[in-house]
Amino acid sequence: MPARRLPSWVWVTTLTVGAVAAVSVLAVQADQGAKPTAAARPSASASARPHPAPAAPPAVPGGSGTGRRVVYSLAQHRLWLVDASDSPRRTFPVWAGTVSPDPGTYKVSTRRETTTGSDGVPIEHIVYFAAKFGVSIAFSNAVDGSSPPPAAAGSRTGGIRMRAADGAALWTFATPGTTVAVVG
Repeated sequence: MPARRLPSWVWVTTLTVGAVAAVSVLAVQADQGAKPTAAARPSASASARPHPAPAAPPAVPGGSGTGRRVVYSLAQHRLWLVDASDSPRRTFPVWAGTVSPDPGTYKVSTRRETTTGSDGVPIEHIVYFAAKFGVSIAFSNAVDGSSPPPAAAGSRTGGIRMRAADGAALWTFATPGTTVAVVG
C-alpha cells in the first residue's frame, strides 16, 4: 500500500504548534533569568551608586508677571501654563513660525477649534493672542501631530505649534481674556 501524503494544513498546524511551544519554553527560561553565581555578585560600591535624578522642568522665566497666565519664552521655544498661585501646571516645547510677537503682555482674543494652517496642514486648538506686520499670531497643534515644515522663502507665518496633547491642555487653560506673557 502506498504511503499517504498528509494535507498541507496539517504540516502548517504542526509547525505552528511546535513554534509556539519552543517560544513558550524560551520565554519561561528568560523570565527566570540567569542564576547568580559568586563571581557575578555586584560589589557593595556598585549597588551604592546614586541613580541620576530626573531633570526638573525649566523654571518659569522671571519678569513674566504674576497670577494665572500663559508664558511664552522666545529664547527657550517653550510655553508654561501658570495657575493663579504662580505655580507652573505644565510646560512644553513649541515650534515658532517666521513672525514672532514682541516681548510684552497680551490677552487671548479669540479661539478657533479647527482650520488649515498657512502651510496647508490641518490644525486645531488655535488660540489667537497677537498680530504683527498684519500676521495673526496664535498657538496651535497639527491634527496629525507633525511639527511645522520649514517656511518657504519670503513667507510669513505666525503659528506657534506644539504637540497634540499640549495643544489640548492649552485649549482648556487659555480661554478668551487669559494673559499671555511673552519674554525674550
